[in-house]
Formats: sequence, structure tokens, C-alpha cells
Amino acid sequence: MSDAPLRIGDLAGQRVAVWGFGREGRAAITAIRSRLPQLPLTLFCSAGEVDAAQAFDATLQVRGEEPDAAALAAFDVVVKSPGISAYKPALQDSGVRVTSGTALWFAERPDARVVAVTGTKGKSTTTALLAHLARSLGVRTVLAGNIGMPLLELLHTQADLWAIELSSFQTGEAGPVELGLITSLYEEHLDWHGSRERYIADKLKLMDVSRQLLVNGLQASLLQRTQGHPHRLLFGQAPGWHVEGGVIHRGTQPVFDAGLLRAPGEHNALNACAALAALEAMGFDALAAAPSLASFRPLPHRLQPLGEQGGHYWINDSISTTPQATLAALGSLAGQQVTVIVGGHDRGLDWSEFVTAMQAHAPHAILAQGANGPRIAQALRAAGIAVEETTSVATAVERARVLTPAGGTILLSPGAPSFDQFHDYAERGRRFAEMAGFDGHEIVGIEGLGVA
Repeated sequence: MSDAPLRIGDLAGQRVAVWGFGREGRAAITAIRSRLPQLPLTLFCSAGEVDAAQAFDATLQVRGEEPDAAALAAFDVVVKSPGISAYKPALQDSGVRVTSGTALWFAERPDARVVAVTGTKGKSTTTALLAHLARSLGVRTVLAGNIGMPLLELLHTQADLWAIELSSFQTGEAGPVELGLITSLYEEHLDWHGSRERYIADKLKLMDVSRQLLVNGLQASLLQRTQGHPHRLLFGQAPGWHVEGGVIHRGTQPVFDAGLLRAPGEHNALNACAALAALEAMGFDALAAAPSLASFRPLPHRLQPLGEQGGHYWINDSISTTPQATLAALGSLAGQQVTVIVGGHDRGLDWSEFVTAMQAHAPHAILAQGANGPRIAQALRAAGIAVEETTSVATAVERARVLTPAGGTILLSPGAPSFDQFHDYAERGRRFAEMAGFDGHEIVGIEGLGVA
């Protein structure tokens, strides 16, 4: 078999396994079955998913186990889900060819006009903003990818523009794309990538498959790493789309009052600049689209104001999984009496930048909880910063009620993943809302997924 990107039809006659039974895995099974209904398929999933997998597709050979290299070597091709690290020894030692739903879609749809968005933070909001702006111009636009809808679910969809979010797990599987957009670049997902250097290298793989590249002009390290791209564009700096004096500008022209954005914070105004710059780079009228920023509904779990309860204001920023995201959240609430809840699953991220920032501008109170709470608290105390430790989000919420003055804000912005206590960040956010006294079921999913 050649090294050209695999299309679904290329799987005919091959021994094929699918690894992972989340939404991406199910989308891959469905897409393959639609083209190759007689192809034998083996699924590797967790033991708890076996019954559901057999009910989903009775013709699957389901194995409720994590395969080792020997098990994978029995196949020609493995279609893996994004959460399965490409650096697992079982994959690397088996000699099997590895693809994914993302890679299969790009091979099938070379005709699509794609803006592929990645970044440590801001990628979901920027992708959704881009789709919202394009649709305001009457452009038939797809919003999909890591934001919540696998590309293979839209295999036969026709659109004028594809706004696709890619995680660091997917950037090496994409391309070519008309425009690649990198919103920011910090360390994250070290458990998947194995090191900070590999994480950054994997993110920057998007640069290699992008005809044009749009990057955050305010991040020096990102500018340095992308300076070799022959068609690089910048946002965040004049003379392009940037924020100045609380107003979004295009060069010297003031365009939109950032205070009208329902997604708060200067970082979200910068996300809007990224979306406008991307729209313009694709040949659309960004100036005409800019007023529709006022009608963009913020994504759930991203600095999501829940309202007032018990004399306190509550904000759900459960999507925050890096210390930099927590700093951005606190920055958006400057001048308010804030108790921030940090901590969660420990991926070994460096909290020194957070500690330094807290020395200059600490909120009213900091509560460190979860698996890495003690490590965060130790770093803060060593720098002379007051912090309290609790064991969980639930105990932190109860303590926050006591510590926060009337009219103050209680902010969940953990700076860490949720896996020590919850299935994912969405469950953490819903549970936080319920602990605060709100209806967790009212926290809806992301609007606008798919084509519109």
C-alpha cells in the first residue's frame, strides 16, 4: 500500500481494526460500513463498552481490551480515535498503518474550502465565531471537528466553507487546508504527546499543510516558530485585526466595541479578531460581518456566567485546563471580589507563571482542590500567597460560599483536566452549576454544529 492518504475505498480487502468507541469511533464505523458493507471490522474498546458496541453494529468483532503490539500486528490498518495517543508503544511497535476519522475525511474531501483552527486555548470559540460570522453573510458553513461533531458524520455534506477545530491529537492527520489558524501555543496534553517539545511540534504540523497560515501576533514564541511559512498572516497586531482601547480595529479603523461581546474578556476579543481575519483571508467581507459579533452566544463551560445564587455570582469556566486559561479568566474579572477554584487531574504542567501572576494580582481567595491541588498550593505558599486546600470541587464550593463576600464572584477555572473526579470538563461544569444551585440541564451543548 502506498503512503498516499488513505481513502475509505482503499480499505477494501484489508484487515481493518477500529480503536475507540466514542463518537469518533462510531462515526468511523458508520462511514466505513456505508462504503464497504461487507468489510470485516474489529473494534477494540473498553470492557464496559462491549455490549453497546455489539448493539451498535452486530457484525463487528468486538474485543473489550486495550490491544498490545502483537494484537495490532494482525491488521493492515488501524483507524484510531483522537484520544488514543499516536505514541503508544503498541502502535509504534506493531508496524500497522494508522489512520483516523480526520485523516479519512481529508482524503475524501480535497475539494472542501477549509479553515482549520488549533491552539492551546481559544480554538473552540474562534472556530464557532468564524462559523457564526460566515453564516451572517449567507455563506453555507460547516462547524465541526474537535468542537463536538466528527468530520465523518458530514462526509457527504456540501458547503461553501468548513470551520474545523483540530486538537493537538488531530493536527498531524489533517490537510491540505486553505487556511490554518493557530490561536495560542502553551504546554498541554503532555500525557498524550509525551513531552512539551513533542506537543508543540504536533501542533505546528498544521503549518506544514496550510496554504496560508494565520497566527497570534502577540505571542513571541509562536511568531518565532512560524516565521518560515511563506504565506503567514497575523492577527492581534496593527495593521491587521487587533484590539485597542477596548475596541476591535482593522488597521486604524475602529470596527466593533468589544464590550458588546457576550463572551467576556480581552482574550475573547482577540478570538474575534482571529475569526474576522480568517474570514477576510478566505475572501469574505469581514467588515460586513463584524456587527454580528454582538449576537454570538458564548460556548458553554467557557467563562459562562451562571447567574446569582445565595448572594454570590457564579461563573463556570470548566473548559480551563491550563494555568494560562485560569489567568485569562481572572483577567476578565479584574476589579471584582473573586474566589477562584483551581486544580484537578495532574498532568505535570508548570504553574510558575500562575504563581508569579498571583504575586502581583491575587484574587480575593484561591481554593486548590483535586489531585494536583496540593502541588499548586505548595507552590503558592512558597511564594507567600494565601491559599486554602480542599479535597474536591464539592468541598471547594462549600468553602467558597464562606470565604466570598456578598456580591462577590465564585469562579471555577481549574487550570487542569477533570479526570480525577469527573468524566470530562462538561460533567464538571454541570456538577458545579448544580452545586451552586442552578439547573445543570440548562447548560446546553454548542449551538450551530453541522451545516447552516
